[in-house]
Amino acid sequence: MEIGEDNTLKSTLKKVFGYDTFRGTQEQIIQNVMDGKNTFVIMPTGAGKSLCYQLPAIVKDGTAIVISPLIALMKNQVDQMNAVGINAKFLNSTLSKGEITKVKKETLAGEVKLLYVAPESLTKEANIDFLKQANISFVAVDEAHCISEWGHDFRPEYRRIKSIIKDFGDIPVVALTATATPKVQMDIAKNLEMEEAQVFQSSFNRTNLIYEVKPKKQAKKQLVKFVKEHKGESGIVYCLSRKKVEEIAEFLKVNGVNVAPYHAGMEANIRMKNQDAFLNEDVDVIVATIAFGMGIDKPDVRYVIHYDAPKSIEGYYQETGRAGRDGITSKVVMFYSYNDILKLEKFNKDKSVTERENARFLLDEVALYADSGVCRRKQLLHYFGEEWKVDNCEACDNCLHERQHFEGGEYAKLVIEAVRLTEERFDRNHIASLLVGEKTEHVLSYSHDQLSVFGAGKDHDQRFWKSIIRQTLLNEFIKKDIEHPGVFQLTQKGLDFLVDPFKVEMVKDHEYESEGEEEEIEKETINTTAYDKNLYDMIKALRKKVAKEKDLPPYVIFQEPSMEEMATLYPMTMDDLIKIVGVGESKARKFGKPFLAMIEKYVDENDIMTASDVLVKSSGAKSKNKIFIIQQIDRQIDLEEIAESKDLKYEALITEIENICYGGTKLNLDYYIDQLLDDDRQDDITDYFMNAESDSIEAAMEELGEYYSEDEVRLMRIKFMSEHAH
Repeated sequence: MEIGEDNTLKSTLKKVFGYDTFRGTQEQIIQNVMDGKNTFVIMPTGAGKSLCYQLPAIVKDGTAIVISPLIALMKNQVDQMNAVGINAKFLNSTLSKGEITKVKKETLAGEVKLLYVAPESLTKEANIDFLKQANISFVAVDEAHCISEWGHDFRPEYRRIKSIIKDFGDIPVVALTATATPKVQMDIAKNLEMEEAQVFQSSFNRTNLIYEVKPKKQAKKQLVKFVKEHKGESGIVYCLSRKKVEEIAEFLKVNGVNVAPYHAGMEANIRMKNQDAFLNEDVDVIVATIAFGMGIDKPDVRYVIHYDAPKSIEGYYQETGRAGRDGITSKVVMFYSYNDILKLEKFNKDKSVTERENARFLLDEVALYADSGVCRRKQLLHYFGEEWKVDNCEACDNCLHERQHFEGGEYAKLVIEAVRLTEERFDRNHIASLLVGEKTEHVLSYSHDQLSVFGAGKDHDQRFWKSIIRQTLLNEFIKKDIEHPGVFQLTQKGLDFLVDPFKVEMVKDHEYESEGEEEEIEKETINTTAYDKNLYDMIKALRKKVAKEKDLPPYVIFQEPSMEEMATLYPMTMDDLIKIVGVGESKARKFGKPFLAMIEKYVDENDIMTASDVLVKSSGAKSKNKIFIIQQIDRQIDLEEIAESKDLKYEALITEIENICYGGTKLNLDYYIDQLLDDDRQDDITDYFMNAESDSIEAAMEELGEYYSEDEVRLMRIKFMSEHAH
């Protein structure tokens, strides 16, 4: 690493992206790219994947080529880079000849730091000749799962990437994907000839998401009930077809939901208008095909609903990943019926035999996920090759609702034995047929009807055995064969279990086809707080928006206790707001207007009877002591004198002054602070609070304690809050 390179990375991170620190493994990934090594990044949506190639592209000499299949995502990222002064361009089918010439000219002149190229554009001879002349720093292959036929979005053009890159010389490759099973990971590394590359894999666990699968019975009724329960919150409803999108959007509109549709069949300008309306919070809900959401970075989507079953677990995971990117608890709901799986199978009838088989395998995984009574999180993480050892995630329907458990050790033994006796060469369907004693063509052709396990499970049907096979897999007694998806192999744990078995708790599958709405038991979320949770989340989201507009940290606008009290008392006038703890008149006048308007609308729409006329807090009233202190500060009396006259210790006086400030009164202590600290030292502490996540003195002293006393930092915090919060 060159001297000073680390500082360059950190300063560019701050200057261009506005971050003080890296997240997760970003720094190690970026350093690997800076060192010119092949790098494989597997990082869930919303974890900061794009920064891993954007930052090194800016710092390194030359132009980084970013291969991306999504034109909308390219444009979005190019606009973002250009907005912060970085020359980024894209090369795809939307450009005119003149625009293409301009992009090439700027790239060859060394002016472009990031050049986004569609895989189709990369394969064109004219573009290959042009790129051979360019000074390329590295190639980033985004959405790298598109290389694999076992991924959810296979693109044949991706298979040609490595052979084309080779023409440019020995250039390092960065492969990035948000969703990749172990099989897909292997395909990516093999195809891009980067088996030796260091793999950086973040956890797939989205801890703030609550997963739920509901039987698709009276789905419209369930949908409108759910959306109305989350009124005013942003949500996405995914449907399978354009026709269904229009139908559901119209249905929600008639039922008073602020909604817009989105699908590829709409005119481009209307589609973009609807997307922008959703991003700008003019529309609460978007009903869309899965084409929507690619490259959309909206942090506060509170729920994602799959009205129709998704085509794969990868697609489902990526689409649900658009919820809760701000880290706040969000819900993802799938309405499930096996009929949806059958419809999706029909869509695949014109594909090649291999593609049909792959699509069928992916659909089987969706059906098994939906039917299973096992923790949703455990299933998802296992699918992506990550072990989840917790028995109850407390954030999915299977963990929150009571499921029927049974002892499954003997069943697991039969599955392990069947996999062993068939020499680890067969899939779930074959093993299930074997155990129920079904003489299928395959079973007979391999003489598996002669095996001891043939018919050993005939007291149960195939559906039962497929569930047992899945749970045997989740218990890691067997594993998937990475080379041959669908085929099972034995694990050492499974072999040991045959010799020394133990109790294995299993869970009965759902029976959605026979479950009626009257049998459905919903576990309602109990609100353990006194305040209105929906309104609190809305206030918090608005606080974030206002803070961004005013270029201030969110805590300066309103603190947590103020927001909780606002969500309890529903203030709708300035007088009401002034009575809220920690607000005061100046803060109310400075920031209150949009919050009052939002609360008034919320109260009106939800027919809420407010408690403000019954319960009035006296936080605005000032004691005689407080009035005396305020008067003395107005007269610019030294704090030591004020403390002495009231027989207070100096630290106790600062505490009193802090309480006055946080109670909503603006105080001017410049006359006193200017004697203690020069302008540069004041600016230093002000900069800290402007960029801090909270106003905690403990956190401030950890950062500043080497250079400043606690009293100095406390006084500067009072000055900061008085100037910016009131």
